Amino acid sequence: MKRRDLWTAATVAVVGTALWASGAYDGRTDPAWLLLVPLAAMVVAVALGRAAPVPAVLLGTVAVAADQALGPSLATVLAFTQVLYDATVHGPRRLPRILLWAGVVVAAGAAVVAVAVTGELRAAVVGVTSALVLVVPVETGQIVRQHRAEAAAERERTAQVARLAELDHRHAVHAERSRMARELHDVVANHLSVIALHATGGLALPPENTEATRRALGVVRENAVAGLAEMRQLVAVLREEPGDLVVPGLDGLPALVDRAGGTLRAEGTARRLPVTVEFAAYRIVQESLTNALKHAGSAPATVAVTYLPDAVRVEVTNPLGASAGVPSGGAGLVGMRERASLLGAAFAAGPEGDAWRVLVEFPT
Repeated sequence: MKRRDLWTAATVAVVGTALWASGAYDGRTDPAWLLLVPLAAMVVAVALGRAAPVPAVLLGTVAVAADQALGPSLATVLAFTQVLYDATVHGPRRLPRILLWAGVVVAAGAAVVAVAVTGELRAAVVGVTSALVLVVPVETGQIVRQHRAEAAAERERTAQVARLAELDHRHAVHAERSRMARELHDVVANHLSVIALHATGGLALPPENTEATRRALGVVRENAVAGLAEMRQLVAVLREEPGDLVVPGLDGLPALVDRAGGTLRAEGTARRLPVTVEFAAYRIVQESLTNALKHAGSAPATVAVTYLPDAVRVEVTNPLGASAGVPSGGAGLVGMRERASLLGAAFAAGPEGDAWRVLVEFPT
């Protein structure tokens, strides 16, 4: 029971008692204080209107019937309209329909009885008055209840849209972070692995072998410059800086394979492919060569690119050998598989005989 209900009930009690004390109901019943009994019952019904709608309606009906039998009092009748309104708005879903039909039946019955008793058609105004008391509050309550239900549904839809937008945002952020992680891994891991391997080899060379040392340092410098260039491009993309973005593709494979000391073989008629396909193929070859340097030592890798009518197949094989001692986080295969999956390509990686093979076929 809320404070508002108690205040409404107290107002009914004060107004009804004031009307009774002023003598407004004198002569209607004897003794006159009997009219206070249904008024008191109606005050309780008003207080229970929202907390217990069904008991409130039953108590209010008994109270208004007793009031009509003793001699109608305005406060009790008006308070009953509040009980009907509260029961319609806050009661069970079926209650408004029951109250509406009951009100219509009572109002129509009152009009028929009044006309039959008096023999005058104008006596039907009793039915109109009954409808004002029994039907109008229920209709008003139904309208308010419907509007509240629509508002609640709209709030729920808005909250659902907000939740979906938040989920979409989180998914987009996760996808973008995964993409950035793949790019950073491919750029950093490849070039730094080559640098680490050649630096290790250079340190192992005898001091008098200056030519081999210079070649190792040249490879180190070449990979450092290439890695810095790709890193600058990636940072420029993240900062949304204007400029031409150079996306590596299949035409960059000869230089990439040459830096790794491998061999490149092409079959079929070469043609321009979608940028996304060429970029993914380049990154997969780059990561495969990096893994070959890490795990196959100095054994050369072989890269084969086969142009099919509706696809392009890229295969990287390298002999299985001793590890070169470069740490590996295990993210390379995951990144390659993700790149292939995003473009609907078939991807396979694993040992085949005494070699390790990475095979991916992109639909074009």
